[in-house]
Amino acid sequence: MMYDTIAAVSTPLGEGGIAVIRVSGEGALSEVEKLFPSKMKLTEADTHTIHYGHIVDPKTGERVEEVLVNVMRGPRSFTKEDIVEINTHGGMISIRKVMDLLLEQQIRAAEPGEFTKRAFLNGRIDLSQAEAVIDLIRSKSDRAFSVAMKQVQGHLSKKINVLRHTLIETLAHIEVNIDYPEHDVEELTSAFIQEQCGQVKKEIELLLKMASEGKIVREGIVTAIVGRPNVGKSSLLNTLARENKAIVTDIPGTTRDVIEEFVTINGIPLRLLDTAGIRETTDIVERLGVERSRSALLEADLILFVVNHNEPLHEDEREWMKEFVGRQVIVIVNKMDLPQLIEISELENTFGADAIVRMSAKEQEGVDALEQAISALLFSGGIEAGDPTYVSNVRHIALLKKAFQALDDAIDASRQGIPIDLIQIDVRSAWEQLGEIIGDAAGDSLIDQIFSQFCLGK
Repeated sequence: MMYDTIAAVSTPLGEGGIAVIRVSGEGALSEVEKLFPSKMKLTEADTHTIHYGHIVDPKTGERVEEVLVNVMRGPRSFTKEDIVEINTHGGMISIRKVMDLLLEQQIRAAEPGEFTKRAFLNGRIDLSQAEAVIDLIRSKSDRAFSVAMKQVQGHLSKKINVLRHTLIETLAHIEVNIDYPEHDVEELTSAFIQEQCGQVKKEIELLLKMASEGKIVREGIVTAIVGRPNVGKSSLLNTLARENKAIVTDIPGTTRDVIEEFVTINGIPLRLLDTAGIRETTDIVERLGVERSRSALLEADLILFVVNHNEPLHEDEREWMKEFVGRQVIVIVNKMDLPQLIEISELENTFGADAIVRMSAKEQEGVDALEQAISALLFSGGIEAGDPTYVSNVRHIALLKKAFQALDDAIDASRQGIPIDLIQIDVRSAWEQLGEIIGDAAGDSLIDQIFSQFCLGK
């Protein structure tokens, strides 16, 4: 338990209707009370109550800000400590004045993520739940938010604890047979070890199979919109984003840089990258845009290759087609409202008929067909609509892989008749790797690293 008192602004900086300053720690009530004179002392207030009044400079008696103060006594709070949340007006000056007065008391500025870190260290949440708070804040789609919320609520933690319980039972059987071989204990058979470890291994395998989808839900599919200048890439971005994010003109080379936008298609978050038209150019600025476009292509999980319905394929487009073979590509034959001059069969021979979508981004025709093609290519129709436990955190995936390998080694050793005291090492290793996911025996440096990724006030 940490007893010093911390404070930070929990709402985004800038102008707004209100701002929230969060104070947590042993002195939260008594220290804020020094700045908040009222008939009802905060130190005597009931938990989960709201109080109206003013923040007053104790040195001058000046009323600095009109506020509402929320009192949440530990352990019924996010950090399991006493928490005071001060609701001020949302201007920078009022926030700064209140924060300055707080830091003149026995209160220090919170480090990034320190409130969530205290919630973890005080047993309010485990490490996987704490990490999910970041995903909740950063979620770019309803699906990503839903998955993160389930993890915050402990869905992954419960599954991990069930698996660890199976392994600890196995370890207990092994240790009894090692320590008390002369006693009349249940004989430990190879079949028992293989069954128990195999059961956990199968569950881990299912989690790992869902990891790729979990990564997509969490981070989105990096999707590059590429093609020659003036084929309608920016119109496509605006159509999918349902607002004018990119400038659209008939002049080739209008887009000089990579424009980024998040959209959600059938529950699948896409991080769209509208690239500058790739062509040879003497314009220095446009050339830089082309170079960034090539970098975006390397990063992309999905390529939306836009060609012109009203023009034959160019030689450089044929070269790109060769480069795109083997990657996830949807070819968009744009400007279908104009007469057809392109040879569709050439595209179908390279990418297959299912990868070709005809549309007019300008007229917003063919959008549904494109969305269906994206869903079919990535997930055979969409992300699983049930209630799966997604694992998307890189740290969690690495630990699951280590646990999987340890169990594989244990099962293999059991089949070969290796002594059980050696098999025990692998089983215990798997149990420990799973424990690290939820923070059991996690080192201080790892904990500090995880919480340093949080914003101030969380």
